[in-house]
Amino acid sequence: MAKSERAKALEAKQKADAKALKELKKSSTNPSDWGRWRQLVETYKVTAEHDKALPWLMIGAFVVPFALVLTLGLIFAGGSILSVIMWIVLALSVGFLGAMAVFALRARAAVYKRFEGQAGSGEVALGMLPKKWTSEPVIAFTREQDVIHRTIGPTGLILIGEGEPNRLRPLLTKERKRHEQVAYGVDVRVIMMGDKEGQVPLDQLASHIKKLPKTLSDDKIAEVKKRLTALGTQRTRMPIPKGPMSTKGARASMRGR
Repeated sequence: MAKSERAKALEAKQKADAKALKELKKSSTNPSDWGRWRQLVETYKVTAEHDKALPWLMIGAFVVPFALVLTLGLIFAGGSILSVIMWIVLALSVGFLGAMAVFALRARAAVYKRFEGQAGSGEVALGMLPKKWTSEPVIAFTREQDVIHRTIGPTGLILIGEGEPNRLRPLLTKERKRHEQVAYGVDVRVIMMGDKEGQVPLDQLASHIKKLPKTLSDDKIAEVKKRLTALGTQRTRMPIPKGPMSTKGARASMRGR
């Protein structure tokens, strides 16, 4: 009997803990605690604040393909009710995908616009890379808040410099040599962020990295990542501007996965 009471008490405690955790996540302002639907809603709200055309573009992206597919369905349905229903479902699906595609593109543009020109903004672009890439933001920086980020993936080991080029070059050279010593024969690429000739803008950084020639296999990436743990890079994180916008809800679409 006592055992049964203890089991009931434990079950009640587990239910209470689960309820408390649910309430905590519900009231949390941390996007990582939110569900996928809330992430999408919050991302839409913040994006719409900066992009007044977003609702109309999404409506157009839904209505146009919906109407086209539905028109085709009415032409080829042949009078069958079941066929008409299937075409309606298909039209709704295509319209929804069109609206979500526009939303993902505009949300990504809003994120870049929001952080462009701020110290450490390269972290935003690195966050758009697929899971095969492992990024380490702000591995080194200057007093003037010029920073160096690092990412490793199929296109290699890459250092990204962000800030004033003349101040960054000595630091990039130093970090490149340190990484080459640890990486043992793996080429270390260097990218300079910016809008000048030879530089890569923030909103093009992720796509630029993905388009580079693939030089590392999955096994080699894992091997180099282990070696990098021994590298004594600066771990003091420079304060990076944070905002309320969450990109997690639409991130898969943004990455093109």
